[in-house]
Parts: sequence; structure tokens; C-alpha cells
Amino acid sequence: MNRKAASNPAEKRISCLPLAMPISYQQLVNNWSVQLTQYESNEAQNLVNWLLEHHLGLRRVDMMHFLEENNLPQVLKADFEKLKSGMPIQYILGHGPFYGREFLVTTDTLIPRNETEELVHLIIKENPKPGLKILDVGTGTGCIPISLALDMNSPEVYALDISEKALKIASENAKNLHAKVIFSKCDILKKIPQVKELDILVSNPPYIPIEEKGQMHSNVLDHEPDLALFVSDEDPLIFYRIISEKGKKLLKPTGKIYFEINERFGKAVSELLLALGYQKVRIIKDLNGKDRMVAGQISL
Repeated sequence: MNRKAASNPAEKRISCLPLAMPISYQQLVNNWSVQLTQYESNEAQNLVNWLLEHHLGLRRVDMMHFLEENNLPQVLKADFEKLKSGMPIQYILGHGPFYGREFLVTTDTLIPRNETEELVHLIIKENPKPGLKILDVGTGTGCIPISLALDMNSPEVYALDISEKALKIASENAKNLHAKVIFSKCDILKKIPQVKELDILVSNPPYIPIEEKGQMHSNVLDHEPDLALFVSDEDPLIFYRIISEKGKKLLKPTGKIYFEINERFGKAVSELLLALGYQKVRIIKDLNGKDRMVAGQISL
């Protein structure tokens, strides 16, 4: 028997098994982003990059880094499945960026957005005076008052919300970011805040009429709190009206009021403020050219 000619069937089977081929970071981003069909291509790639950076410490500059897909952490794969289901990445990771800082985020709070950063920037830019007294109504994660407390000149900052769970998250964010903000629970529609002589009153209240639900993405509808998003079709300006009315009692004679608004309601909110006697009322557009903020002042 010629032993050299003999072969081992098991060895043949092993040699025919496909080898796991490493792929580049960029290939992985491309492969995963096309599975996020509910997002535009650029946004999908940004989300995958964010997820990989969180779990692996890798960024876009590492695009030539090679990975073994089979060796990726199970928690990363599980989070990607949540992302595919439509869950916002901020809720998956438990935090999100706002005005250069990371804020804790849960499904009890609205996800901080770029448009609200523009509101914060406007207030900081227009109010350089030290020691201003500020109240934020409907604080959510606390991103507005915390940012103002940290980036303005020694302000005295207060914030309120109707949700105890949101207030807990806001308080944790203030503690983590070393910001001095006094939080309290208050239903602005029923009570007047126990803070007087304000220099600035700011709010990003619920401003999406229920009739607009059909135009919204499922990742917002299925995960973000209705309490922070929606207002009745019959009275979509209710928060603006009530806050503005109470602002007349809370603000100093030269105090200012700032709102983030639904782009549809710029004219309506500005007319509301004028009817209540506010001066220097303005509609301010966001970086996308949409009416996004309204500001006014008690007196000239």
C-alpha cells in the first residue's frame, strides 16, 4: 500500500471549510448602514459610526482598520438589532450630545435636538450680563437650563417639569455636569411657578398637534414620550399662551421670553405675544431656514 497516495477524508473536509475573512471598518459601516432602511443613507452611516465608536472606540479615521465580524461583542450586535427596530440610538446608549456635552437620556425624556441648541445659543449670545435669573419650563433632560448655567455669566437658574421621572434625569445630568440648577415639579397649565423677578423665561413646550402624528417617523412615535411631544388639535398654542400669560407676572419689567416653536406657528405665537403686550417680538429661523424660535420682551 502506498501510504503517500492515501488521504484522510477528515483533512479534506477541513481544508474545504470557508475561512472567516476580516473586513475593513468602512466595509462594516456600509454593510450595516444599508440594513437601516428607515433612515437616509448619510444618517444611517452616522448611526453605525456612533454605535461602533461607543462599543469599540473606533471612529471614521479608523476606516482601514480590519475587523472579524464574528468576533464583535454580543452587546454591540444586540444594540444594532435595536437600531434596526427603529429605537433611537440615544435611548439605546442611554445618552446623547447637546451643546458640547453628553446628557443622560431615557424614554421618560425627549431626546435633545439641534434646534434646541440653537435656542440655547441665541439666549447666551443675547444676554452677556452677569447674574441673570432664568426659568426653563418643561425641562426634560435639563439640557437647556444646565447649558445656560454652565455657559452664561454666573446666572441663577431654575427649571420645572410635570414629570417626576424627567426631573430625576435632569437632576442627575446637573450633578454629573457640575451645574447649579434648582429643579421643581410644576404643572404650568394649573399652577404658577414660585419664582419671581425673572430676567429670562424660556420653554420648549409640546408643540406637535396630534393631527401631525401621521407625518412623523415611527422611531419618534414609538419611543419618545407623548407628554413632551403632543398638544391637542383644538388648542395647539395652549402652552405658549399660558406660559406667556404667567410670564407677565414672573418677568421683570425688562425681562425676556424665548420659545422654541413648531415651524407652522411662528406668526401665531408672535401675534399671541403682541396681543399680551410683549415688545420687540421676533420670529427667528433655524439653520435650515425654518421658523423655529420666537422671542419677546416685557417692555422696551
